[in-house]
Amino acid sequence: MKLTRRQFIKITGASAAGVMALGLGIDLKPIRSHAQTLKIRYAKETTSICCYCAVGCGVIVHTGKAGAGKVINIEGDPDHPINEGALCAKGAALSQLVNNENRVTTPLYRAPYSTRWQKVSWDWALWQIALRVKKSRDASFTARNAKGQVVNRTNGIAHVGSAALDNEECWLIQAMMRALGLVYIEHQARI
Repeated sequence: MKLTRRQFIKITGASAAGVMALGLGIDLKPIRSHAQTLKIRYAKETTSICCYCAVGCGVIVHTGKAGAGKVINIEGDPDHPINEGALCAKGAALSQLVNNENRVTTPLYRAPYSTRWQKVSWDWALWQIALRVKKSRDASFTARNAKGQVVNRTNGIAHVGSAALDNEECWLIQAMMRALGLVYIEHQARI
């Protein structure tokens, strides 16, 4: 048998690879396999927006149909024009934000000069926010400027919008802030 140098290297390399594969425990016998059922198979899909930054990436939230709609999985939305299914590390961990025993689910209030937080009802918290907005607006409201022109504005309140809002929500918030007389209105995506 006459072997060239090239044929010898090929045979030796193939033999060495075969011995290594068998030494690693690779078995060439057929195996029985089965597909696992995905935990999101019967889940309800809802599209949403990531809450973390000003990008506004689209996500698909999977919630269980049984029970109280517990979040099972959150993944990037491939049909969303901003992220096209990709998520950053914080966005990929969104389900941990929802499924967390340390998550605050009720409003907390700390009275002036107090050292502890106390749980309050949503009705009480929203009522207090409305009262304080009204008090601040009334204290800083200017009906006319120095020239006597009607301005109807307040300089004591500012608003910073969220980049996770769509155009319609931004328009509604903008209209409400202007109706209150706010001059200093900004948006997170511009900051």
